[in-house]
Amino acid sequence: MRKYTFTILITAGFALNAAAQHAVTDTIPLILNEHNTVYVKAVFNEKDTLNLNFDTGTSELVLTNELLHNRLNSETKLYHTQYSLKIGNSVYKTRVYDAELAGQGTVGRFGWDLFRDSVVELNYDKNIMVVHKQVPEYVSADAAYTRLGIHYFDNVFSVEGTLVQNGVKSTDQFLFDTGYQRTAMLDSDLMKEDNFPFERMEVIKKVIMKGAQGNEIPVITSGLETLKIGDYELQNVPVQQITSHKPLKGTNIHILGNEVLKRFHTFFDFKNQTVYLKPNTLYTVPYIDAKKEV
Repeated sequence: MRKYTFTILITAGFALNAAAQHAVTDTIPLILNEHNTVYVKAVFNEKDTLNLNFDTGTSELVLTNELLHNRLNSETKLYHTQYSLKIGNSVYKTRVYDAELAGQGTVGRFGWDLFRDSVVELNYDKNIMVVHKQVPEYVSADAAYTRLGIHYFDNVFSVEGTLVQNGVKSTDQFLFDTGYQRTAMLDSDLMKEDNFPFERMEVIKKVIMKGAQGNEIPVITSGLETLKIGDYELQNVPVQQITSHKPLKGTNIHILGNEVLKRFHTFFDFKNQTVYLKPNTLYTVPYIDAKKEV
């Protein structure tokens, strides 16, 4: 059964499992492009070198239809057959799913669950992704790292965050989604339940986004006074409100995207259900949709 989450294109996630053949420390070159897509080079089925988005809002491996039908060097059976995926020096086993679109510069995405028994570090200052056996001691000892508890559901995960507007605070769960290329996608139903004054946020623009299957989704971008994540507060954040087509059917949840997440040096301790975040050199860079001063 499929579960859907977001990129700016809208990322698809699936309630599935994947296991690594090796659980060794590994350092992989990491690319973050101007669209906030974060990706690595991986080798699929020992034949194809692919640019793949590391998407914590999905699971297993998703490849575009164009790649599957026209460019792979071997026939690929979807949904039930496991294939090898080499990332760095480690080889993982994963099933394959299809989507119409992927993040700019990539032909697909792989999920967090390939590393469910490991610790994954995303270092945007050094442009590396590191797979550890455990959280390094220097991270645990550094008070600058804020700790967030991981809440697993439908084979994806969320963390707690707080919205602040006109003196009103609203604390809820946010899907932790490195595949979503903007700041945060706010759930209108959740905000109504919390009596959050979303209607008082200034509208910056209205656009149509494309879903992973090519469907059109209307989205409003508005200015949020404060987004609080752990010990850190981001000010004047342009956030998106979806007006239809919830990313997780039947679930009211906000989404935390990579235009916010890229601002932190991150460690995912999947075994102990904890995310560690510390501001990096991108912490104060302007937002893509920031309101232009007149």
